[in-house]
Amino acid sequence: MTGIAPLNILVVLLLPLATAGLLAGLSSYRLSARLNVGSAFLTFLAALSLLVARPPVGRFLVVDDLNIVFIVLNTFVAFTTSAFSASYIAHELSAHRLTRSHLRFYHAMYQLLLAAMNLALVANNIGLMWVAIEVATLTTVVMVGIYRTPQALEAAWKYFILGSVGIALALFGTILIYMAARPVVGEGLNGMIWTVLVAHVDQFDPALLNLAFVFLLLGYGTKVGLAPLHAWLPDAHAEGPTPISAVLSGLLLNVALYAVLRFKILLSANPGAIAPGPLMTGLGLLSLVFAGFMLYRRGDIKRMFAYSSIEHMGVIVFAFGMGGALANFAGLLHMAMHSLTKSAIFFAVGHVVQVKGTQQIAEIRGLTTSHPFLGWTLVVGVIAIVGLPPAGVFMSEFLIVTTTVARAPALAALVVFGLLVAFGALVLRLHGLAFGEPKGSLQPVKASYLPMILHLALVLVAGVYLPPPLVAWFQHVAASLH
Repeated sequence: MTGIAPLNILVVLLLPLATAGLLAGLSSYRLSARLNVGSAFLTFLAALSLLVARPPVGRFLVVDDLNIVFIVLNTFVAFTTSAFSASYIAHELSAHRLTRSHLRFYHAMYQLLLAAMNLALVANNIGLMWVAIEVATLTTVVMVGIYRTPQALEAAWKYFILGSVGIALALFGTILIYMAARPVVGEGLNGMIWTVLVAHVDQFDPALLNLAFVFLLLGYGTKVGLAPLHAWLPDAHAEGPTPISAVLSGLLLNVALYAVLRFKILLSANPGAIAPGPLMTGLGLLSLVFAGFMLYRRGDIKRMFAYSSIEHMGVIVFAFGMGGALANFAGLLHMAMHSLTKSAIFFAVGHVVQVKGTQQIAEIRGLTTSHPFLGWTLVVGVIAIVGLPPAGVFMSEFLIVTTTVARAPALAALVVFGLLVAFGALVLRLHGLAFGEPKGSLQPVKASYLPMILHLALVLVAGVYLPPPLVAWFQHVAASLH
């Protein structure tokens, strides 16, 4: 990097890494939980400061209009999830599901995951971005298996195997990008630097770019959770700690999506390459409709909301595949609204599972009667995620549908069909979960309500009013996505 990197980017990258090393040696729950939250909060503040003080573009790091959206969202949800995690992990310790050694491991891995995701987002080198996403994947693999039950270990191995296949495909695609760049920019690092690539991509061999994008879309699409590459995601959500479910749905899927968008920009800038849009809209539609039907067959509450994440990532990828200023704006907005809403839902679900002692939907009934605040929070979360007004998800889905109607009415019909299928499934499940005669434990739960309230408040406000600076920011980013 040219010059000395400003303090803020160093904090975003190095503070989580240093905190991970410190947490690995702490056995005190109270101290480690507070340190985890405090470090995540400082990382978020440093990410916010990037809005006004960006580091100069270097050979390895870059902060631009696109990735700063992801960085701010990523660090914010990581901070609120760490606050939720404090009370969640306290309950797991008291229930003897986790030990002190597990505690050290969990908190250290949480900060390492945050560091890896941040590095993936600010990397100006596509090889470094690949390495960072691989580290983030391996970190979540070991966290999914932290309970050491047969089911958790099986889910972790499935995640590891499918994730390895995906990352291998992405690596091959990255190598092909380098091969396409080498005749134009020469040997060495220049063939891997994003800002160099995008400046010269119009001279690259279109055939190599086309082949590279197919591998990159399949590889990183596995991380996004797109059907039919999604098989790891429901098991990882169901068997891992609930804070990791929130991180997976709210953050890690977005990081993989960011990688896809970077390469979409490259392909779109080469006049001889195939249009990446149809490939993305196809996978997005398949994921939306497939996940919508699969929601009806889930008996595990965390697995059900995992399929909801697949559905919404399908909607987001579809929007970016359609392209254009309005569709890209809607995709960015939907990504932000989904991250906030789905993480809030997992916060509620985590405490529901703890107080009821089960993840089986058939064993959880009448939450609004047995645990009113928790139950109604879940109701609001589901209302928001299915796209009912006034939630922000309604606004983003409305924009996606209307812009698709104007350009491809048949595709718009498929989008609406998929959304209605998912709507029916979640509302059907919510009725039994929230209302009727209570079933299961009636004991009160010690929960962290503030992260849930904050996320849902932001989502509800966004459905009514978006500040003009935020709209202008998203519009500017949308225009850069082609």
